[in-house]
Amino acid sequence: MRFAVLGGGSWATAIVKMLCENLSEVCWYMRNTDALEHIREHGHNPNYLSSVTFDTSRLHLTSDLDEAVTRADLLIFAIPSAFLETELSKLTASLEGKAVFSAIKGIVPESGLIVGEHFHQKYDLPYDRIGVITGPCHAEEVALEKLSYLTIACSNKDRANQVARALSSSYIKTKVSSDIIGSEYAAMLKNIYAIAAGIAHGLGYGDNFQAVLMSNAIREMKRYTKRRYNIDRNINRSAYLGDLLVTGYSIFSRNRMFGNMIGKGYTVKSAMMEMNMVAEGYYAAKSAYEIKEGFEKKVKTPIIDAVYKVLYQGRNPKAVFRDLADQLS
Repeated sequence: MRFAVLGGGSWATAIVKMLCENLSEVCWYMRNTDALEHIREHGHNPNYLSSVTFDTSRLHLTSDLDEAVTRADLLIFAIPSAFLETELSKLTASLEGKAVFSAIKGIVPESGLIVGEHFHQKYDLPYDRIGVITGPCHAEEVALEKLSYLTIACSNKDRANQVARALSSSYIKTKVSSDIIGSEYAAMLKNIYAIAAGIAHGLGYGDNFQAVLMSNAIREMKRYTKRRYNIDRNINRSAYLGDLLVTGYSIFSRNRMFGNMIGKGYTVKSAMMEMNMVAEGYYAAKSAYEIKEGFEKKVKTPIIDAVYKVLYQGRNPKAVFRDLADQLS
C-alpha cells in the first residue's frame, strides 16, 4: 500500500518520520514550495522539527495535491482543520477507492463536522475507508525519539492494523480501536480543555486547581461523546484520558500555550500572532459549543462554556474562571 502525508506542519513532519522508519517511499504533499526545495536539498523541514533529518531517497515531495492523491492508496491528512476545506477545494482527482486517515484534531468550520464525518458526508467515503490517528503523542517527542503512543481508529480492523504497523517503531507503540467518532471528538475536545488549563495557569491557579480541572474535563468529555455517539467506551483509556493529560500539561502543547497567553492578558489576535502556529482548540471551542447547543437533550459542559465565553464573547477570564471554579467538583 502506498502512503501519502498531506500537510507541512510539525505533526505532518513527525508522521513522515514515523513512516520512513518502515516504508521505502512516502509521498509528502505541502503547498510551501520553498520548504519542499529545502527538504530536497538539505533533508529537513526548515520550519517545523528542523532537527529531524530525512533520507530524501525515501520521499516523493510534491506541491500538487492531485499528484499526491493519485499516487497513494492511503492518505493521511495533517492539515489544520480550519484550512482543510480550502485545500480540498483545489482537488480534482477522485477519492474513490482511497482510504483517508485524519491526524487532525478539530472541526471543519465550513461543515461543523469532525474530519471523519466531513469526508463521509461531503465526499461520500464509507466509514470503513476512514480512520483517525490520535495520541497521546506530541510531535516534538517523536522528533526526539522518546517513547510515544498512538491510537489508530478505524471500523476496518485490517486497515487499522496496516496503518499501525506502518507507524510503529522502537519508540512508537500503537493500539487499534473501532471508535472512530469518539476518538476524533475526544481529540478535538482535549484541545479546548488544554486552553482552559493554560488560561488557569496564566491567571495564577496552581496544581491543585489544575488537577480538579482535568478531573472534571474527562467527565465532561465522557458526557459530550456519549451524547454525540453513544457506544460502550472506556474514557480512561490512553486515546481519551491519556491524550487529554498530555495536551493539558505538556510544555509542547500549543493549546495550553495559547490559553496561558490569554490568561496573562493577551487578546486572541495578539496571542495568535505571537505564537505563529495554529491552536486547534480556538476553532474547536466555537464548533463544540454550537454542536452541543443543538443537542436534543442538553449536556452539562461548564469548561467548554467558560472557554467559549472568554474566546468568543470577550468575557473577562478572571471573572469567568472564578465562576467556573464554583461549578467544579
